[in-house]
Amino acid sequence: MHVKFPDKIERALQYLKLKIFPQTLFFRTMLLIFIPLILVQVVSVVAFFNGNWEKVGRRLSDNLSNNVAFAVETISKNEYMLPEITDLYKQNYGIKVELITGDEQLKVKANTHYDKEYKIVTGFLEKSLHRKFPNSITSVYLANDKDDVIILIEAPEGLYRFTTSTKSIFSTSIFGFVAWMVGTSLLLFVVATLFLRIQVRSIATLAQVAEDFGKGINTPFKPYGSSEVRKAGIAFIKMKERIQKQISERTQMLAGVSHDLRTPLTRMRLQLAMLPESPDNKEFIDDIGEMEKMLDGYLAFVSGEGGEKNTFIDMNELILSIINKFRNTKAMIRYSTNDQVSAIQGREQALKRAITNIISNAFTYGKNIAVALESNNNKMEITVDDDGPGIPADKREDVFKAFYRLDESRNKETGGVGLGLSIARDIITSHGGKIELSDSELGGLRVLISIPL
Repeated sequence: MHVKFPDKIERALQYLKLKIFPQTLFFRTMLLIFIPLILVQVVSVVAFFNGNWEKVGRRLSDNLSNNVAFAVETISKNEYMLPEITDLYKQNYGIKVELITGDEQLKVKANTHYDKEYKIVTGFLEKSLHRKFPNSITSVYLANDKDDVIILIEAPEGLYRFTTSTKSIFSTSIFGFVAWMVGTSLLLFVVATLFLRIQVRSIATLAQVAEDFGKGINTPFKPYGSSEVRKAGIAFIKMKERIQKQISERTQMLAGVSHDLRTPLTRMRLQLAMLPESPDNKEFIDDIGEMEKMLDGYLAFVSGEGGEKNTFIDMNELILSIINKFRNTKAMIRYSTNDQVSAIQGREQALKRAITNIISNAFTYGKNIAVALESNNNKMEITVDDDGPGIPADKREDVFKAFYRLDESRNKETGGVGLGLSIARDIITSHGGKIELSDSELGGLRVLISIPL
């Protein structure tokens, strides 16, 4: 069920989803594990603090306050007992008791540079002291790197100073509890990460194999991982086999049909050769020759789906070998490259046929041709510019259709059958790339070939 929000809110949510929400399955799954894990830790710590931590802290503080109150009450009634109480508290409770009188009280108050900002440690004790000494001014400080707690109580007979260990009012069990929770959570996080990496790796492998298949690369693949991933892998393998079988059967059938048509055409050509020459016979022979060219082109188109194996190809050398074939023509050609990544994995003869078709068209219709090879770590781009008549924008998609011709005059000039660009697109697409037509800076047509690496 999808809740419909106003358009502005929908766009804002979509923006946040793209910018903040992880895009990969691994990080999305880890987020689903990490957020509940943090929430469980926070709830557990809060519950522990509100329960055990508060009870223990209040009991320890009340116990210390009772000891302090007993000492103050006893000394205030019997000041001569101060040495005995001091020794008693130091030996039995670990509490140092001092009664400061006279001008020393002001010095102690003025020199209190102790830390008083840790309410989580001293808060329970301060409340307990206020209940025990409602008519006196009490102060609680932490000293010696928070190892000792100091209590100051102003009384008529002087200033009482009690010094004891912080452990008397503070339970360190919370640190052990938090450490235990964090440790087990980290262990769970590591185990979940390792497990998810295995699951995601199987999905990534399946995606890579599917991408390779789209480029015409037959990468071996054995499904592994969870049952759902294995089912998807098995379904992909079956689909791949059906597609390959369908392509093979169609190629054989169409190649057989094209080959069988050559027999009656050859027979017709022989019969016409035995007849006296006449204008009608000459036109008939020209038509037969045109049909043979169409069959040759169609066979070349069908053979592009053949079983040529993939190899690593140096595209720089391949383009140079194609250009060298046109060096003796009247047209001028320029070639440039950035000398970066130029090797790709593909079918060499098929790519050579596709690029030859495109460069041949440029030489046919233009007098100045510029070929450029640009590449990086992501894709390779081949640009072919010419200064010919170009192709109208509304016809640029139609020229990729099989046997499509822009006009009869251009066909008579070139002798083509309208399959050059169709073959080129079919080959480039089978390598995972694409062909785009646009206006050239030279005034004619620009053909841009993009092939991912």
